[in-house]
Amino acid sequence: MRTQIVSIEDISAKQIVQWNEWACPNGKLISPYFRFEFAETVARTRPDVRVAVIEENGETIGFFPHHTAHGGIVRPVGAPMSDYQGVIAAEPSRIARKALVRAAGGSALVFDNWHQPTASTDPSATATAYSHIADLGTDGAAFLEDRKALHKDHFKKAARRARAAERDFGPMRVTLGDPDGTAFNALAEWKQKQYRETGKLNVFGIDWVQRVLRDLRRREGQEFSGLTAALWFGDRLAAVEFGLVGADIYHSWFPAYDPDLSRYSPGLLLLHGLMEQAHERGLRRIDLGSGGDHYKKYYANDTAALAPGRVLAPGLAALGIRTWEMTEQMAERAPGKLGELPGRLRRRWAQVSAFQPQLAPRLASFAGSIAL
Repeated sequence: MRTQIVSIEDISAKQIVQWNEWACPNGKLISPYFRFEFAETVARTRPDVRVAVIEENGETIGFFPHHTAHGGIVRPVGAPMSDYQGVIAAEPSRIARKALVRAAGGSALVFDNWHQPTASTDPSATATAYSHIADLGTDGAAFLEDRKALHKDHFKKAARRARAAERDFGPMRVTLGDPDGTAFNALAEWKQKQYRETGKLNVFGIDWVQRVLRDLRRREGQEFSGLTAALWFGDRLAAVEFGLVGADIYHSWFPAYDPDLSRYSPGLLLLHGLMEQAHERGLRRIDLGSGGDHYKKYYANDTAALAPGRVLAPGLAALGIRTWEMTEQMAERAPGKLGELPGRLRRRWAQVSAFQPQLAPRLASFAGSIAL
């Protein structure tokens, strides 16, 4: 096999068609994150996006969009904000990731959500998670009725909360689309307040992230785009979610709600409304992402295996990762929070490094976002 590293502008129209076909095995899109347009959108805001073009016998057999190595570490495009990561190919498992690391000029490939059918037995994975998928079919309302029959108590509670909200504020409604940006601006405000209060990294305050989301919002209505869904109680905005749309999939991405209305479970009510209206946007599947099993189990009827992990090749970055892992293992013997400290610092540094490739803003973000 031979690997060329090229810019996104070097991908030909023919290759784009092939890319998106491989992202849809048997005609079914794996995830909007695997579309060429996602890599292209990120590349417009970050100059470090490259594509590994893998060839065999003179034929292209795969693509791997990624960020160039910073400190020897290569990351999939959009990481850690991309909820699906991997090689786009007819047979991804044939492509050695260690060879991709070397071709990209790094000594470590670090990933958060690598998708492949054999993720659970992948020696480079540190865990296995599952993205929860609601396959709605052609009728989201009918899908919800089926789920209600399986989980009566959960849906009865949601119905009571909906009635209480309408009694207190007025009729409940869900809107798909946000032409004037009112709902999205509220989402950004709620998320940034949440980040401040929890001490987490303020993702919405990072310039390239803002520009990616702005670009996706402008695409609304296209086959690949962002979509803002909003829940209203009368004239009061209760919850907003910004998701990624590709073909017939909506991927839940950034949800938030008015904390003063939490007793009404506005996030769940927004999800119900989104499912009921999904067919109007040509959506048949809603990917709820990984985590949150306590509520997603009521809606998901399918899953996709994802895995965090790393692939190491000889080099300083690989040495640094192994050193940190050894430090964590030794520190685990210490009592209480002291034993957790190295792991927490590593995870936060890794997250900030992925979002902020330049050293100065990386240090500033890291110092301002530590919550131990």
